[in-house]
Amino acid sequence: MIAKFPGFLIKLSLLACLFLTSVSTNAQLSKLDRATLEEISEDRKAKSTEFYKFISNSTNYISMGMPVSLFIAGVITEDKGLKKSALVAGESIVVSTLFTYALKNTVKRPRPYTVDSLIIKIGPGGGYSFPSGHTSEAFALATSLSMSYPKWYVIGPAYLWASTVAYSRMYLGVHYPTDILAGAIVGSGSAYLSHKLNHWINQKHEKKLSVAFAY
Repeated sequence: MIAKFPGFLIKLSLLACLFLTSVSTNAQLSKLDRATLEEISEDRKAKSTEFYKFISNSTNYISMGMPVSLFIAGVITEDKGLKKSALVAGESIVVSTLFTYALKNTVKRPRPYTVDSLIIKIGPGGGYSFPSGHTSEAFALATSLSMSYPKWYVIGPAYLWASTVAYSRMYLGVHYPTDILAGAIVGSGSAYLSHKLNHWINQKHEKKLSVAFAY
């Protein structure tokens, strides 16, 4: 059963990608996407705009800075668990980024502001739209931290930040709701797969060590 685990992860990932691709090409969802984004755009306010720009811009800094900070803290305190959590969080973001890049260049969905004159871009965002890279990064980090430290004071703030990042991408006019949903699934799924794969590798390593010590 353990030997089949990596193959299962690959199949599960491919199925998730196919599902997300089909969602992005559905005509009815596309209309709902546009209507939702147009409604959000109509309610923009100056203070809210600055806030969501700040949140959106924080994504890369926090996604990269958090694993590095945790690892440094682990080195200083000689905490192996903390260093391991930092590495898995970093791996989750890398896996998420690779999946996001692959999907973007497979689906090739244009940005909302390029096809709908009612949606004005007011934040950074270029290239293809589906899925949202900022959202996948944020949810990869939030899920990874929540799996490493399943406490309410970690889970709550982590997902609150990730959800706010996701909303900010719609508010700024650079992503559709389904881009956001896909990004959240890709990010959370990448973190889950990374944690499970690392757990499988560690179990296999421990089993080898126990066999070696037995002899």
